[in-house]
Amino acid sequence: MSLLAALAGGFAGTLVLTTVLRAATELHLTRMDLPFLLGTALTRERTAAKALGYAAHFLVGLTFAVGYHALFAVVGRHDWWLGALFGLVHGLFAGTVLINVLLPLVHPRMGNPMDDATSVALLEAPGFLGRNYGPQTATVTLVAHVLYGIVVAAFLGQTR
Repeated sequence: MSLLAALAGGFAGTLVLTTVLRAATELHLTRMDLPFLLGTALTRERTAAKALGYAAHFLVGLTFAVGYHALFAVVGRHDWWLGALFGLVHGLFAGTVLINVLLPLVHPRMGNPMDDATSVALLEAPGFLGRNYGPQTATVTLVAHVLYGIVVAAFLGQTR
């Protein structure tokens, strides 16, 4: 298992994850546009927010792939089902802690549960598993993260 394979898997996995999320948005399964959410934390300008958000999302995807690589090394295997399990846990973490708790706390343009009636947020807080962006958001997000884990595991399996 090599770090380079993990990074390649992270790039490919993030590409799959982002494509699934983008397709789900276009198919009206969710209103969540994760790269846009990330980008608007960095700038008010909408077009730049998309570009910056995609770059940030891919950097996060590469970072998580390095974490997967470390977990696979500790376990001593990198089966597809283990990647799927890591992806499921990753998706649950992302949907409950990252976008539900941390992102609203640090995002300057997003509402959070602590806001009162006198504040006006430009973006709605995603809520638990992103459900404020539609009831299918949780399912789509979890499936996309499971696919990410499978892709990372597959790339690590190529280095035997």
